[in-house]
Amino acid sequence: MIEAPPGTPPTVWAALETVLDPELDEPITDLDFVESCTVSAAGVATVVLRLPTFFCAPNFSFLMVADAYDAVSAAEGVTRAEVTLADHFASTEINGGVAAHSGFVGSFAGEAVEELDALRAQFLTKAALAGQDRVARPLVDAGMGPEELAELTLGEVPPSPDLDRLRERRAALGIPHGDDAPLLVHADGTRVTSEQVPLHLRRARLQRVGIETNGEYCKSLLASRYAPGAATTP
Repeated sequence: MIEAPPGTPPTVWAALETVLDPELDEPITDLDFVESCTVSAAGVATVVLRLPTFFCAPNFSFLMVADAYDAVSAAEGVTRAEVTLADHFASTEINGGVAAHSGFVGSFAGEAVEELDALRAQFLTKAALAGQDRVARPLVDAGMGPEELAELTLGEVPPSPDLDRLRERRAALGIPHGDDAPLLVHADGTRVTSEQVPLHLRRARLQRVGIETNGEYCKSLLASRYAPGAATTP
């Protein structure tokens, strides 16, 4: 876990910890995407984000900057938020659009044709599937079979950060996430049958491994890009 920069109020850092890279399903703070964060005596929060490459997808980049702006703006003690993205080919469009509340389409006029709600839901769905593997894997390793897993509810699963994370992703998607909700569900929230459990868990595991592998790759790219003496150009 990355610690807050010196002088950053805990409330502001906590707000940034809620902002996810949509593709990697990790907080931008843990990914070290926050280059700097300061808050003036007047409550103006100035946040600069950075990404692993100059050409990171502009839609993902826009989501992170916009989400960081919303989160920091709502933090206790902040009177105004200024959130920008550095060293990116679309920094001008993204920074200007977020500051002007233009949305993705307005920020990329003539290029973007729709907002990013569907994209966000797509990656939340992937994260929720991967989360089922994280929660179910210890149970499988302990000997629980398909019939038991198909009947298991979230309330019957031992508490863990992975379970909390799964509930959060499902809540964001509007999928049942209370104690009586099934642990294993399809993308539409319907229960996975015992016959479907083996294939469902294989897909969930592949999804988890893919997300986590991409995350480690991006972290290594970021570390190389911003290593002492490294250039921050493409």
